[in-house]
Amino acid sequence: MPSVFETSPTAIPITFVTKSSWDQIAETLPPAQRQFAKASAFAGKPGGYLALPAPDGTIAQVLFGLDDEGAKSRDLFRPGALPGLLPPGTYRFVNTPHDARLAALAFVLGCYRFARYRKADRPDVRLVPPDGIDAAEIDRIADAAMLARDLINTPSNDMGPAELAAAAQSLASEFGASFACTIGEDLEKNFPLIHAVGMASSRAPRLIDIGWGDPDHPKVTLVGKGVCFDTGGLDLKPSSGMLIMKKDMGGAANVLALARMVMDAKLKVRLRVLIPAVENAVAGNAFRPLDIFTSRKGITVEIGNTDAEGRLVLADALALADEEKPDLLIDLGTLTGAARVALGPDLPPFYTNDETLAADVARCAVKENDPLWRMPLWPPYDAWLDSKTATITNAPSGGFAGSITCALFLQRFVEHAKSWLHVDIYGWTPSAKPARPEGGECQAARAIYKMLSERYA
Repeated sequence: MPSVFETSPTAIPITFVTKSSWDQIAETLPPAQRQFAKASAFAGKPGGYLALPAPDGTIAQVLFGLDDEGAKSRDLFRPGALPGLLPPGTYRFVNTPHDARLAALAFVLGCYRFARYRKADRPDVRLVPPDGIDAAEIDRIADAAMLARDLINTPSNDMGPAELAAAAQSLASEFGASFACTIGEDLEKNFPLIHAVGMASSRAPRLIDIGWGDPDHPKVTLVGKGVCFDTGGLDLKPSSGMLIMKKDMGGAANVLALARMVMDAKLKVRLRVLIPAVENAVAGNAFRPLDIFTSRKGITVEIGNTDAEGRLVLADALALADEEKPDLLIDLGTLTGAARVALGPDLPPFYTNDETLAADVARCAVKENDPLWRMPLWPPYDAWLDSKTATITNAPSGGFAGSITCALFLQRFVEHAKSWLHVDIYGWTPSAKPARPEGGECQAARAIYKMLSERYA
């Protein structure tokens, strides 16, 4: 997307107001504007918007309400509502919002529109970069977030395994990265779990592999769940549960967004991106409950439920990544409804046994307004994965601690990586909020990018 930022000596001022600051700010306004605001009943409520007229009928300035400093729930992305409210033009912040960098990012993210299938004009607004912020960095993050949104919002008939691979190849080409794709007999032989999940679809499963950066730099490997549509397999989802399953490749979309940030910023890492891209379909050759497959790592896996397919495809990809002994191995996936029950759609859980990494991720999540919450890799629950006929089952009976047992399942396939991080994202905004329209969402990628940029700049 073209940059929203530009410099202009005639930019229209935006003044941020809170309920507690409104009276003081109102006293600084010219009498006519103060009276207009009073007549309009503007009071500085969060999200409140008012364009004040100049004597010649143009806009003199814009007032916009933010949460008070001590508010119980303060939305640092509230300025992201502005692009949908403002008339065409160039604007600048007169005073400092709660976080000028996040406000600028929210402003840019608020300009996003998904327009592949219907006209959706992007707001014709520009913003003068606030003093002290890196506009190029804001653009880098926003462009990556919009890539993730576009990929997730694209319906599955136009975003199958081949199309996801094409998107990954396009990104690799843009940054001079290597690209490879394992498919067919090679996939069946070397990645049995990925093949098993995708074999019932008419659209062939594959493993996408991108490489970038100096081989002498620390190895950072990203793995993203790329289930382009999930019917649930033979353990079929109900129609309500299947409705937005185009988003089940949200892990892959967010991994590609994160990779874009890393490569565009030229971080000092040897980056590898692995995406198992499949469609979990229903057909006569679909994998079945209680089938057993030998994974790439040699662990035999009994299928307790065909709708727990995401952990299967990630397992083979993680096993491959782990063989290279990366310094940091990160996987993202839209994996469990249990995570949503526990924490809702806006707060993905993350898992790691690396205390330093956990602290860094949690701190960066807060700093980037990209919320994450640490959950435990609780060892006593590991026994729940035991199977009577195989090494482990992909879906323990009972239904307790579903996100934790999924993380423990994946941990079985990570042995040599120096540090491992697993994030169970939702990848979707159910109802629109400032800077976050309803639909596909970039989750966890911004926080992880911040952590990586601190370590490997």
